Formats: sequence, C-alpha cells, structure tokens
Amino acid sequence: MSLHRPHLPPFIAPMRFSDADAALAQVMRIYDASIAHLRQAMQGFVAGTETDTHVRACYPLVRLQTETVSRKGSAEGAGLSYGFVEGPGRFETTLTRPDLFADYYRKQFQLLLQNHGVELEIGTSTQPIPVHFSFAENDHIEGSMDAARRARMRDVFDLPDLAAMDDGIANGTHEPRAGEPQPLSLFTAPRVDYSLHRLRHYTGTLPEHFQNFVLFTNYQFYIDEFIALGRAAMADPASEYVAFVEPGNVTTWRATAPGMAPASEGNSPPRLPQMPGYHLVRADRSGITMVNIGVGPANAKNITDHIAVLRPHAWIMLGHCAGLRNTQQLGDYVLAHGYVREDHVLDEELPLWVPIPALAEIQVALEQSVADVTGLKGAALKSILRTGTVASTDNRNWELLPNNQPQRRFSQSRAVALDMESATIAANGFRFRVPYGTLLCVSDKPLHGEIKLPGMANHFYRERVDQHLRIGMRAVELLRARGLDQLHSRKLRSFAEVAFQ
Repeated sequence: MSLHRPHLPPFIAPMRFSDADAALAQVMRIYDASIAHLRQAMQGFVAGTETDTHVRACYPLVRLQTETVSRKGSAEGAGLSYGFVEGPGRFETTLTRPDLFADYYRKQFQLLLQNHGVELEIGTSTQPIPVHFSFAENDHIEGSMDAARRARMRDVFDLPDLAAMDDGIANGTHEPRAGEPQPLSLFTAPRVDYSLHRLRHYTGTLPEHFQNFVLFTNYQFYIDEFIALGRAAMADPASEYVAFVEPGNVTTWRATAPGMAPASEGNSPPRLPQMPGYHLVRADRSGITMVNIGVGPANAKNITDHIAVLRPHAWIMLGHCAGLRNTQQLGDYVLAHGYVREDHVLDEELPLWVPIPALAEIQVALEQSVADVTGLKGAALKSILRTGTVASTDNRNWELLPNNQPQRRFSQSRAVALDMESATIAANGFRFRVPYGTLLCVSDKPLHGEIKLPGMANHFYRERVDQHLRIGMRAVELLRARGLDQLHSRKLRSFAEVAFQ
C-alpha cells in the first residue's frame, strides 16, 4: 500500500438534524471515533510498529444551507447579535472538543435551527486532525522516541498545518473561493485546538478550568490577593463558587459543611508558567479567571489570541498606569473610554484606522463597581475616578525619548493615562468579538516628577491592590446579573458576520 492512501476510521456521512441535542451527540460520536483512531495508531507507532500507510482522521463539521435572506423570529434569539447567517448560501465550520464546548455548540445549534427553520447537517469533514491535538493531558509520547522516529511521524501522521489555522475570518479578510462554503465560526477546529494547547503551556492550567469572565493584570500583587480571596471562598460552605484552581491544576473544592476543611487535589509545578492562570469556578462556568500577563503588549496579544477561542463573555484589564494629568493622585482610577494604540503588535491584523469603541455595558458595570466598593458617589466618586483615553505603548522608557515626541502625541490624543497592555487587550477583544473593558489605577506620574520608587510603590500596593481587585470582581457580578443577551454588543459585529457567537 502507498503512504498516499490514508488509513481512516469508518466514514460517517453527513446526516440531517432538527434537534440540537441530537446534532451535538453526532458531533461527539464522530470526534470520539477520530481521536480513538489516532491514539491507537500513535500508541503502536511509539511501540515500534511499522506501517506503510498514512494514518488520518478528520474533524466533524456542521453545515447549514438556506435559500432566503429572511429568518424566523424567536423570543429567545430576537435580541441577539449572533445565531443567524446573513443571507442564502452554504455555511460550514469544523468542530473540536465537544466535551469542552458542549454547552456552547448546543446553544449555537439551537439558535440556527430556530432562526432559519432548516435542518443542520453533521458529518465528517476533510480537515485532518493533527496527531499532536489528539494527545491526552498527560501524554508526552514524543519524548520516548529518538530523532529518526520523530522525523518518521511526518510520513505517517498529519502534523499541525499553520495554513489551516490563520485568523482571516476573525480579521475580516477571508474570502471564500468559488464553490467554497462560507464560514459559520470565527475559528476553525485546528485553530481552536492550537490555542487550547497554548493555554495549557502559558497558564499552567487546563482549558476546562477557564471561566466565562476573565480578569487580566500586569502585577503579581493582584494575583496574591486573588489567591487569598479564592481560598477564603473555598472555606465558606455558602460560597457561590465551587472550586479554586491554581497552576498545575491544583484544585481546592469548596467546603460542604460548616467547619469542614475543603478538599484539594493536583500538584503544584516546580516553577510558575509564563502567564499563570487562576480560576474561581462556578458550576455554570460563569466564575472568574484571572491571568497575570506580565508586562508588555506582546504578552497581552499572545494570551488573548488563545483565550478568545473559549468565547468568554467578557475580559477586563485591571492594572497600573502612569497618570498624565496633574490633577490625578496616586491611587486614582482611570476608566478607559478610548485607546491610543502605540503597541504595534496588532497593526497587521487590525489597522490603526479601526476605532475601538467603549462598550456601554462594561463601562456602566465598572463605574458602578467603583461606587459600590468605595462607597463614594457624585462628586466624591469623580474625585477618584477619571474617564478618558488610555494610551498603550511598547516602549517602557518612553519618557527618555528626545524632544518630547511621545508627550506631544499623548497630549494631542487627550490621553489621561499610559500603560503597555490595555489597548492591546481592548483591540483584540474588538477583533475577536469579546466584550472588553479597562480599569486602571495610577501608580506614578512621570510627567510631574512622581516616578516609581521602592518605598512609594510598596505603600501604593498595600493601599490599593485589594480594593482594585474587589472592584473588578464586583464588575463581574454586575455583568453576570445583566445576562448574556445584554452583554454581547452589536458594536462588535460586522455586516457580514459569522453565525456563531
């Protein structure tokens, strides 16, 4: 036999479904059969079994075909900005990890069925599953093979193909060829799998633990406080959160009775990952994930590129910034309503002429949370909370550039604060249709002689970190109470948009 004639699992032809649960069950059958086929072949390959065939398995797909621009109304989906296609045609996407995305897929299927009144087709695609994406969490099989055997993998299995996982759909640059179906989702299955594996690497936790509300920070002080709050919640039998997960998938479960110590499992890693993630888990996955992205726009883009495939309901930046106005005091808050993008990391994907709007739902929640936590209102609230433009730069020492060029640009933009991550996180939220917001805390005023010094910094951190974090967590509570239907803004959707949220 030839290596060009692949060894495949039994082919499952497309079938039509008018029930979302039945459609999802078929996705699971196809995916599970494909993964089992790859794992069995890979186990034999590692054991030394020789083969003269190419081993292949493909992702499941969902297809929708409609012949009309009209859509049926439904009480559930009438106010949503997603869940429907914009016109007649054939629409498809490949799917992965139905165990992880079951609720998400079910919801998308239900909306498509309700809005278009046509059946969904579920079948096996022609998109190969890279063998690396079939590995289980604790599989490290490549390490047991020598270099020659690893090189041989390219002949026997499909490896990740970057051409199959670019972001053209999300960037709005994808144009289907003649006869090619239009996309149903922002991300293909290989792109999703790629990011799921990256999340494990960068955050030290499984994608299963990520919650639908994500807080980002650029300082470990916030993480330390989040850990303390998470562990305290686990000691409270009445807590709304059921588990707290730390890097290494160290999971502490909520105490179930007064006086009972919470149970724990997992192992702490020998060292923290690059961008450690922590998860305060609710049973419905609407809890809070917090990630320390470190400093700089490259990290901010990197982690949001990958978290976006999980389709969170919102992400919010809680960090420190330089105050640019003389009237600001250390410890004041800045609520971003606009961004100056001098981070440069997204210029190719999202041109600078694209405006990044403030999202009313997020803005209202953040302002209300500052009032709730501080107890201030009216003029007293405005004395510590400034709404304005935030500039983000990729040059940490912008103050040292000659001729005051950055200062002039920041002044012309009416910026009130400067950092290195917020515009990146907001721009990637806009790009990936993830609601975003920014609440920063002034930690220095370099234009006015108040630069960061050890003594000042330590005092500032003690005074403000706890309050700032609680404000962010309160904002999540307010957003959660509003409901998903109110959160995913039409501002993030184009006039030629994919159906999946």
